[in-house]
This record gives sequence, C-alpha cells and structure tokens, in this order.
Amino acid sequence: MQFITTRGAGQPVSAARAICLGLAGDGGLFVPEQFPSVDLHQALAQPDYPALAAFILEQFLTDYDPAFLRQTVRQVYGEAFGEGTAPLHKAGDGMYSLELWHGPTCAFKDFALQLMPRLLVEAKRMLGDSSTTAILVATSGDTGKAALAGYCDVPGVTITVFYPSHGTSEVQRLQMTTQQGENVAVYAVQGNFDDAQTGVKRVFSDPDVAKQLGAKGVQLSSANSINWGRLVPQIVYYFHAYSQLVRSGALKAGEKADFCVPTGNFGDILAGWYAKQMGLPVGKLICASNKNDVLTEFFATGVYNARRPFYRTTSPSMDILVSSNLERLLYHMAGAEKVKGWMKQLFETGSYEVEPEVMERIRADFGAACADDETAAAQIRSLFEEQGYLCDPHTAVAFSAARRNKGDAPMVVLSTASPFKFPKDVLAALGQPLPEDEFEAMAALAQYAGQPAPQALACLRSLPERFSTTIRPDALRDVVLGE
Repeated sequence: MQFITTRGAGQPVSAARAICLGLAGDGGLFVPEQFPSVDLHQALAQPDYPALAAFILEQFLTDYDPAFLRQTVRQVYGEAFGEGTAPLHKAGDGMYSLELWHGPTCAFKDFALQLMPRLLVEAKRMLGDSSTTAILVATSGDTGKAALAGYCDVPGVTITVFYPSHGTSEVQRLQMTTQQGENVAVYAVQGNFDDAQTGVKRVFSDPDVAKQLGAKGVQLSSANSINWGRLVPQIVYYFHAYSQLVRSGALKAGEKADFCVPTGNFGDILAGWYAKQMGLPVGKLICASNKNDVLTEFFATGVYNARRPFYRTTSPSMDILVSSNLERLLYHMAGAEKVKGWMKQLFETGSYEVEPEVMERIRADFGAACADDETAAAQIRSLFEEQGYLCDPHTAVAFSAARRNKGDAPMVVLSTASPFKFPKDVLAALGQPLPEDEFEAMAALAQYAGQPAPQALACLRSLPERFSTTIRPDALRDVVLGE
C-alpha cells in the first residue's frame, strides 16, 4: 500500500514514510492510493479487539511486519485499556453509545495515540532513520494529553504540545500541564485552536525551519490527525461497534448501521467513511457540531466559510473552524487539482465553495446537524433521567444530532470523552449545585451519578504543574527552533 498527497505533488510513499513525515511536503495530507476490500465475515470473526485491530491495520500498513503489528496491538489495547476496550451501551430505542474513553487519558484519542508512537519508532527502524523526531501537536483539548502520554520518554522523540489559552476545560489543561517526562513540553497559545493549528502548519511548511532542524539531526512530525498514523487505528472501532451490534442481535451481518460523530477536525468521522470504503455496511455518517457550526453549514450549502464568529463552548474539543481532515474527503471526491484550488482559496480568503455535483456525492454518505450548549445540556439531563446514562457535552451534542437524523437502522453515537473531564458542565446540566472547585465538582458528580470518577482524572489535584508559559501564535517558530 502506497500513500499520496491530497495536493498531488511528489511520488507515492510507504506507510512508514507517511507516518514519519506526518504532513506531505506540498502541505497536503497523505491518503491511501486505494482502499483495501475486506471480507465482512472474516472481520466479524476476529475473537477480540486486538485481533480485529491487527486485521484492519495489516490492510493499510503493508510494509510493516504482520507479527510486529499483532504483538503491538495486543500489548497496547491489553495494557492501556484493560477489559473494556470500546463497550457498546444501549441508550434508547435503536440508539447506542460506543464508549471510546476507557483508555489512560479518558478520551478516544487514546486508541490512536497509545499505538502511534510504536508505529513511529518501528517506521524509523525500518527506514534506517537515526534522526531525532520532533513531534508538534496543536490540540483543542484531548489530543494533547493523549499524545503526551503516548510519546512520554519514547527514545529518539521529543514532543511539544500547543493548546489554546482559556480554550480547554480545567481538567484537560491540568492533564497537559502536569505531564511527566524528560522529552515533553507544553505551551498555551493566545487565541483559539485554529490559531495553534495554523501556527503548527506554518512551521511544517517553512523550509528554513526544516533546514535549521535538519542541521541538528531533527525531523519534524505530527501526532495530530493530519498524520495517517492517527487515522488508521480509528477505523478499527467502527468494525468493532458493528460486530457488537451483530452479536447482540440488533442487526444481521450485511445490514446497515448509522453512526453519529461529534466532530471538530473531521478525522474521527472520516475514519468511519474509510471503514465504509473497505466494505463495512455503514448507512449514514452524521457529522455533529456545536455552536461552531462551520461543517453543518458546509454540508447544507457547499460553502466552507471559516471567517465567522468563534465561540467557546462546553464542548471545547469541537471548537474548531478549520477542519483539516475534510481535505482528505474532498480529495477522494474531487481530486488533487480541485483540492489545491480550494485550499488556496481558504488560505487567501477564509472560504471556498464546492460544486453541486461534488456535494451530491458527499451527501450520499454524510448528514450534519449542530447543537448549542443549552441543547447539549438538555440532552445530558434527558439521557440520565430517561436512560440512566451519563455522558459528556461532546457526546451530548452527538446524541442531539443523532436523534434528529434517526432512521430505521441502528444509530451508534461515538462517545468521545469521559463525563468526568467536564464535571462542572455535566453537574450544571443535571441541575445540581455547583462547587467552585473543579475536583469538588468531580466528587459531587460521582456521588450523584453513582459511578466513580476515573483515577487518572481524580489524581490530577495532587500533581504539580510543570508548564505555565503562554506564547503568541507567531512565536511557535521560535519555540520549535529553541530561540
């Protein structure tokens, strides 16, 4: 399997090379040259999550030793996730919640970012690359901690995370600023996630930065979902969810299931579309957005307009106006030349418009809906009161969108973070008294809901903060170069 850039420049590269580079030299994103077709019954016959993960990864990472992949996924998903890798819970008539937050940092990003460091180290070994890999990460909340945890003290790798100042929950912030490890660094960036992400992309595309780092034996890479190594592990849990539906009798093998995904950078939902291209019987993929509804507008009108008001919401991981992975979908639907033109327009004017015939193909697979904070809060409360099910604000946004788009097929909502990451917002949605202190709120939520807060979150209160520097968006280059 070879990988090519969404903007058409350069030669195809191996999976190992794509994972090492992160972003293509022309600023585009790596995508597979073709989609492997899998036998559904063979996929459903895999005995557990690690076996299924190896089965899917082997279809794309064809230059990796299958024995390495099988051993690695069993170590990763066994050690980091325990018994409950991605449980599927019924949450109403024909509605299901796929809980993806039972890993070490209590967010769905763990599925990729516990595995990706091992894929990177093996890729460097395969390529004979002895350079230091400098991982740069822009995060809207969850990616930062998951990446820091995954890459902590990995030999030959440094990782620097940039998060928006005042743009994450307090728990998310503390998860990053208390991170241990000799090879990690964390900076708050003045502005929002798009400011941080744009700064990181500019560093990647700056030839002078590459030249200066290269002279020091340093190669840049990314742990954001712009890196193919982030996307491919996420394909697995769509197959896993479908397998659980079949085993529970909710549908028969070959019947379609719909999925609703709380969406910011478009990577998680794109993984579902990739699963569909491989042969998984996916009906509709519903893109759920919060008040930052740039994607909802795009699916409705074909116009992507990033020059719009930015809102801070109770679902901060979705507070994004430039959804990078949409570029990958546009490439598959319209090709590199179109993508180059649209991305140029986005950079120069902040918007672009996709032709009706392309949008018709996109809408055949995707739907979209948005929910503001008040709607999400109402959804948290109704789910708990009616179903006894507790969810976080991002998942609540998705449940709201899912209910409005529910058809005859089972609807699986991807639950992307533990509700205890956002204890104040969840408590407020449940109509409960609100303590001033974040950790008192966490304890109050645990008592009211009758379920314990994850220890990985509760322990943050006692950990010292190691990182407190705030920088301007235009200072990322200096940070990376050590100036």
